[in-house]
Amino acid sequence: MGVGAENRTPSISSNFALHVGEGKEEAELGQMTPGNAEAMQLAMVDQTAEPRETWGRRLEFVLASIGYAVGLGNVWRFPYLCYRSGGGAFLIPYFIMLLLCGIPLLFMEFTIGQYTRLGPVHALAKICPLFKGVGFATVVISYVLCTYYNVLMTWALYYLFNSFSPSLPWQSCNNTWNAAGNCSTGFPGNATDLQSASQQFFDRKVLDMTTGIEHAGGIRWELFGLLVLAWSIVYFCIFKGVKSTGKVVYFTATFPYFILFALLINNVQLPGAKDGILFFLMPNWSKLLEVQVWVNAAAQIFNSIGISFGSMISMASYNKYNNNILRDTFIVCLANSATSILAGFVIFSAIGYMAHIHNLPVDDIATDGPGLVFVVYPEVFSTMPISQLWAPLFFIMLLCLGLDSQFAMVEVAVTFIMDGFGKKMLRVFKRKELIVLAVCSFGFLLGIPHITRGGIYVFQLMDHYTAVVSLMFLAFFEVLAVTVIFGVKRLSVMVEKMLGKKPNLFFRVCWQFLSPMLVLGILISSIFQYTPARYGKSYTYPLWAEVMGWFISLVSIIWIPLGALHELWTTKGSLLQRLKISLTPTVDLECVSEKPSAESIALFTTS
Repeated sequence: MGVGAENRTPSISSNFALHVGEGKEEAELGQMTPGNAEAMQLAMVDQTAEPRETWGRRLEFVLASIGYAVGLGNVWRFPYLCYRSGGGAFLIPYFIMLLLCGIPLLFMEFTIGQYTRLGPVHALAKICPLFKGVGFATVVISYVLCTYYNVLMTWALYYLFNSFSPSLPWQSCNNTWNAAGNCSTGFPGNATDLQSASQQFFDRKVLDMTTGIEHAGGIRWELFGLLVLAWSIVYFCIFKGVKSTGKVVYFTATFPYFILFALLINNVQLPGAKDGILFFLMPNWSKLLEVQVWVNAAAQIFNSIGISFGSMISMASYNKYNNNILRDTFIVCLANSATSILAGFVIFSAIGYMAHIHNLPVDDIATDGPGLVFVVYPEVFSTMPISQLWAPLFFIMLLCLGLDSQFAMVEVAVTFIMDGFGKKMLRVFKRKELIVLAVCSFGFLLGIPHITRGGIYVFQLMDHYTAVVSLMFLAFFEVLAVTVIFGVKRLSVMVEKMLGKKPNLFFRVCWQFLSPMLVLGILISSIFQYTPARYGKSYTYPLWAEVMGWFISLVSIIWIPLGALHELWTTKGSLLQRLKISLTPTVDLECVSEKPSAESIALFTTS
């Protein structure tokens, strides 16, 4: 049961919206039950809707999907997670989770988006009306994520502009922001009373950070201006929809690979690089017996590929109806994993070099999160030959990696607005470009708390409760709605209609059994192994901040039960009838036919 108007291209419009719900087998349309007839009526397509825009070329969709999947997490999250979770042994659970969850579920999202030609809210409402809130929850989590993700782009811009200085400002302790008494020009190792010059540049100059989230401080006006610039870049890259985004990704999705390969060639020649790489890949087979390692592998797959964020459904909805999404699924997943491993070699070869010149263990230098790319790597550049070349290129690479992901997350919100309220919004804003401007402007306002002097604590809190806590709940309910309630049989028909053949046994088994069980297992493990958010090694958040973190999680999760209650409230009939109708898909499985066949009616009106 849809919650908004559906846009279709003329090539896939239909004179009949086939009901695919439960009931006795019926071979003729006249034998439909009243409940079936009502669901069919609600599924009728608006034939007057304007054709949906599409990607200019298939390559644009592939590059945009790769650009979204390959982000900053590949550079700072995967390498650290790999060496902390068993080194080379971690690749075993990682690739198992990629095979059993990553590839099948990405194929599932591509199928839903391309077939329905709708964003996640309206597509999932047609798949399973009772869980229509899942689609809205994915829009909310993506939009919340993009409000603080662009702060990373702000920091990258700050470092980029400072990297053009005659000498890199983070390589010495002779600056006004340095605390001369505890500043070290190298890594201090276990000397807890010392900080590296690079760390002080990040803490004292870039962030000018306070002692905790309870001390917000004032706005960092330099970062405020750069946040405006970051959102302006995003706006001008997407304001024309996929037509403009499709052109931008030719650069943003490919340029990072040139920099990664150039850095790899440079880094492996540095002294100590071999030790860093071995430290990254050295197998610790005993780690495979730890449940948390398998949970880490699955979480990395979901976060990196972007499953359950709604972005992949949105981008696939702009595909042509017969685009080969199976091929695109393999390309995106393999490119994402290969990039993660490549980034691991680049990062740890540099860390090995730093450990060598400072005579420290690699473990004292390796870290994850923002500290890796805004503290450790800038320090690496300060000692490298031709540092004035590598530093700007590295931060341009970070911008490209981040902007691709940012495009997709903002596009989820824009797609939702245009699918559900497009005509009404256009009466007010007149042009789609102004709607995109409003979305970006609101995202900018929500990002301001992150650029205060205490903003880094807000950033860490939101990242923990959005990207970690909320995501697995959304993933579980999305998989439940699509593979269990809507059903693998109907999902297979979608694939067959678009590609001309059904998905093979591997995908059907994964959708039916393996993926739902694994997602449920990950969700349960995440709940039992929950740890509160913290910043660094010592700062713990006050109780009120933890409560605020859970509220941030509920901002997206709450729409799942609210959507179910709204669906049951607005549907007519007894509670049992309303529940049955709410579990009945309204997606049109005969959308490529002018008339449905009697065989199709008999097949898809059975339980």
